[in-house]
Amino acid sequence: MSKVSVIGAGNVGATCAENVARAEVANEVVLLDIKENFAEGKALDIWETSPVNYFDTFISGTTNDYSKTANSDVVVITSGIPRRPGMSRDDLIATNAKIVKSVTEQVIAHSPDCIIIVVSNPLDVMTYQAYLTSAKPSHQVMGMAGVLDTARFRSFIAMELDVSPKDIQAVLMGGHGDTMVPLPRYTTVAGIPLTELMDKATIDALVERTKKGGGEIVKLLGTSGWYAPGAAAAQMVEAIMKDSKRIFPCCSWLTGQYGINDLYLGVPVKLGRNGIEEIIELKLNDEEMALLNESAAAVRSVCDVLKTL
Repeated sequence: MSKVSVIGAGNVGATCAENVARAEVANEVVLLDIKENFAEGKALDIWETSPVNYFDTFISGTTNDYSKTANSDVVVITSGIPRRPGMSRDDLIATNAKIVKSVTEQVIAHSPDCIIIVVSNPLDVMTYQAYLTSAKPSHQVMGMAGVLDTARFRSFIAMELDVSPKDIQAVLMGGHGDTMVPLPRYTTVAGIPLTELMDKATIDALVERTKKGGGEIVKLLGTSGWYAPGAAAAQMVEAIMKDSKRIFPCCSWLTGQYGINDLYLGVPVKLGRNGIEEIIELKLNDEEMALLNESAAAVRSVCDVLKTL
């Protein structure tokens, strides 16, 4: 019996759980939340779509009972609070680090062999927190950000060029936020380099829009997006469960790759049944390397806040 558990039944968690169920990569999906009956209600609503959307992965919900998540192959952690007006970054880190630490301890108690995907924000530092707490090999603990960020970048390119998003591939590195490093040189449309289809000014504008992609949704909705983040996390789950060896940008523990040590940062990786099976080192030019180092420094400063808590 294969199982995927999603911790946190908010918009992102529920969307991820639904996408995983529809992909039929596990026998069972468990949705867990601390709010009474919340996950049960969401899971039942999703299960009732099974005859319509034609899937038979059973999905159930539970209120804070981690025994229901026992023997999960993959666990997705979406728990945490959003940053509220007047809340400092350090306050957000302190609050969410406690939540992620507690969740990870309970996950590991029931599924010691699981692979963990962290979606909670601030993403890079929360992935580091889960890694420290779980004491698992680093290839089994990763963060979801790059899949979402490249999806945004690719969707904007599709709109600009009026082409199918299916034909667009992109690489994006660094931290999740304003210091992310989209790489137009490694971005293609049906194999054609983006630089041959679009001028530099247009590419730069789309890169900026991608960096602020989360903020754009917040301005429109008054809250963070969930369809794209939920789908992005589910795509990572699918690659692991199917052992498909797909290449995705993921928040990964670096031990000297790109000249960076002891830091969780977004880089291209091969995802399979063992989690991160390979970190791919691209030959970055001086400008790209400088941007990556800048991003790494920004992420490290956030991690330093965690160390002082």
